[in-house]
Amino acid sequence: MKITLKLFATLTDYLPATSRYTNIVELEVAGAATILQVIEPYQLPEKLVHLVLVNGKYIEPDKRSTWTLNEGDVLAIWPPIAGG
Repeated sequence: MKITLKLFATLTDYLPATSRYTNIVELEVAGAATILQVIEPYQLPEKLVHLVLVNGKYIEPDKRSTWTLNEGDVLAIWPPIAGG
């Protein structure tokens, strides 16, 4: 099935070079893939996977290993952000 992965801020460094400018990767993943299964190949440090949204809905950290994605879902991930 096809999904869209969007990584923001410093996480774009983990995307393939061709996707870093747009921060978007269209992926073909196995049916019933979980969030953690999708991001595992990108080797994102766990401490940097802070805000995770699926189709704009926040997914709590304890649900990310069991939350299954569906055809057409958009998975968006932000690192912790500090500001002033």
